[in-house]
Amino acid sequence: MLRKIFRLFVIKTRFEALLIIYALALGATARGTHYLQDYPGFGGKLLFLACTGAVFMAGAKILDCLKYEQAEREAAEQAGSDQG
Repeated sequence: MLRKIFRLFVIKTRFEALLIIYALALGATARGTHYLQDYPGFGGKLLFLACTGAVFMAGAKILDCLKYEQAEREAAEQAGSDQG
């Protein structure tokens, strides 16, 4: 039963990854606008850029990991078909 629940939190496709990155971006821009209000001027703008930059880095890492996992899965399938 727990295995089925944990499978809900595994990113399996590129579409799911893009949805998660979109949600992260929405949260980051909301946080950034709060920073702009709380810290007007250059400091607020830097914090806003830090929020959005973190989403770019996390999104790239998520997409890279998906590509790596897909290649690993294909290699395992290829090795299994070569043996049998």
